[in-house]
Amino acid sequence: MSTARDILAEAQTAGLADVPAGKMPRHIAIIMDGNGRWARQRGLPRIEGHRRGADVVRRVTEECARLGLEQLTLYCLSSENWKRPAEEITFLMQLLEHYMVGQRSLIMEQNIRVSVIGRREGIPAGALREMDRTVAMSAANTGMRLCLAINYGSRAELVDACRRVAQDVRDGRFAVDEITEDAISQRLYTAGMPDPDLLIRTAHEMRVSNFLLWQISYAEIWVTDCFWPEFDEAALHAAIRDFAARDRRFGGLGPHVPCPSDRS
Repeated sequence: MSTARDILAEAQTAGLADVPAGKMPRHIAIIMDGNGRWARQRGLPRIEGHRRGADVVRRVTEECARLGLEQLTLYCLSSENWKRPAEEITFLMQLLEHYMVGQRSLIMEQNIRVSVIGRREGIPAGALREMDRTVAMSAANTGMRLCLAINYGSRAELVDACRRVAQDVRDGRFAVDEITEDAISQRLYTAGMPDPDLLIRTAHEMRVSNFLLWQISYAEIWVTDCFWPEFDEAALHAAIRDFAARDRRFGGLGPHVPCPSDRS
């Protein structure tokens, strides 16, 4: 049976041979932006952008699994997205339900384990039912974790974590002065998951949009001009190559790179 190292080595020879194994990200998180603008530029309804975006999700998920990533986290629906037109929200919920059913064969074939983070309130019963079935049927898979952020907002996640900490203190599980970063991390929706190494955002938006605010403290950020429906394996590879070329210091000291003014 192939190990994760074998899978990664095979993947490198098939498209990322120039990236050393030690420079590959373990966990990539993606803010998938620009579906509506992509559709509008082509005179199409916004829902066509979301439909095309769902196809890209499949391709990117397959490629990340092939590359041997430990985790891929996708920002599917933010808690702020409920402000969109009702017909668009209805379509998104239908698309979510369809995705959860339609991608099961891929998920099982690729040994992918699905997780969902976010609040369940407001998500239709049918979508919740199929979401829970997909999570349950893939729970024993041992390959890449695909984490879907649905009805997710990082501030809400931190509020919920603080409530859990407060409850544990009130119940005497630990004292106030025993609250640590780890205690908070273990009460986030992402408890037990590695923090993202690389955050990708499409559509040239220079913000993190309330996504994994705690978890991306030391993530490298890569932004592309292309809209999410245009994102492909080549763009993913470009992001990984750029990540691999960076000097990640995590607050430590790195080599001094002079500013232009230093050379005058």
